[in-house]
Amino acid sequence: MIKYEQKALLNNPYLPLSCRIVASTVQTDDTMLFKVRFEDDRDVEAFDHKPGQFVQLSVMGTGECPISIASSPTRHGTIDLCIRKAGRVTEAFHNLGQNAVFGMRGPYGNGYPVEVMEGNNLLIVAGGLGMAPLRSLLWYALDHRHRFKDIILMYGTKNQHDFLFKGELLSLINRNDIKTLLAVAEDIDGSWTGEVGLVTDLFDHAELDAGNTFAAICGPPVMYKYVIEKLLEKGFSKGRILMSLERKMKCGIGKCVHCSVGFKYTCIDGPIFTYWDAINMREII
Repeated sequence: MIKYEQKALLNNPYLPLSCRIVASTVQTDDTMLFKVRFEDDRDVEAFDHKPGQFVQLSVMGTGECPISIASSPTRHGTIDLCIRKAGRVTEAFHNLGQNAVFGMRGPYGNGYPVEVMEGNNLLIVAGGLGMAPLRSLLWYALDHRHRFKDIILMYGTKNQHDFLFKGELLSLINRNDIKTLLAVAEDIDGSWTGEVGLVTDLFDHAELDAGNTFAAICGPPVMYKYVIEKLLEKGFSKGRILMSLERKMKCGIGKCVHCSVGFKYTCIDGPIFTYWDAINMREII
């Protein structure tokens, strides 16, 4: 990790900046939301990102991995990272504890084309951990509410204990500037008062104007097929369906070729792709 005044001399894109864990909250049995901050105030001021971008997170002596940014660029000062234990690096990060120091570089990727999306309706469809990267877009839109028309959120999980940002999303149900639809595939203890079914069942509870709506999707691979079928049935054009596809990203800057799919790189050309892109890169999902 390097200090601010060294950056101009070193100019090495692989070197992370020093960050610190400010706070953490448990989301599910294996997932936590970390609020982090650069140690140098000048790095805090210099950092900016688009909804949908990611960072490369590193734990000394363990390794590095890509993590989606879960906070909106409208909330400056700290960065939210929603991290599930899924390997050596993520497990090591979970074990760091509050005030621990780690490395981070980025942001990387293309992000959502928010300038193009503004002035239209916005449909956000998330499944499971897919709510983490979409949370950045959600709060960007809500913080710039006047730039968007109708906003609809559809989010589905296996059960009510798998919801990410549960209290936060439940609070949106009572807002009149967004339509929030939540579903669980199984009500395991009879405590769920919302929809029981798949995220695709939520389409029955929303009126969609396909010609004036952008749909942003993120979730497990199996979800994409059925959500896209629903969107196409509703008349969405392939260019208005935006998919977050974080496939095998490693270096973050297109040098290792680890995430190449045909002639594209997920870390550079993505992770946000239109459905037009995806149908020409079948193996990306």
